[in-house]
Amino acid sequence: MITRALAEALREAGLSWAPANGDRFVVPDRDLDEQVFVISDMVIESLRLPRGNQVLAFNGTTEWALDSLEASEAIWLPREDQLRDALGEAFMSLELIPGATSGFAVRLLVGDAEQRFVDVDVEAAYARAVLALLESVR
Repeated sequence: MITRALAEALREAGLSWAPANGDRFVVPDRDLDEQVFVISDMVIESLRLPRGNQVLAFNGTTEWALDSLEASEAIWLPREDQLRDALGEAFMSLELIPGATSGFAVRLLVGDAEQRFVDVDVEAAYARAVLALLESVR
């Protein structure tokens, strides 16, 4: 799973989120920073209110009092498949880097230049690649 800091950087770079079942997120600034939540129709639903705001509704199974919050207040922690999808046609390959400090390398083609993003965590390698791609189109 990617770090909160990397997730915040992706959001600031423009990665958009349409909350859906299975999505992971954290709730900052409410003494819940270390708690990872998962959207599920059984526990947390993504709802659009009549006034157009999208909210995350907590369905009474949680131990703390939070009925809902704006989706924009949550920090999305995208999964590997979601990050790979965000790379689109720029994605070239994922490589396993063997050895004592094994990891993963994501290769992208941005314009005419090939770029490589390495991390010990596969989702973090994808996230770094997405971040670079988003920043290249700014």
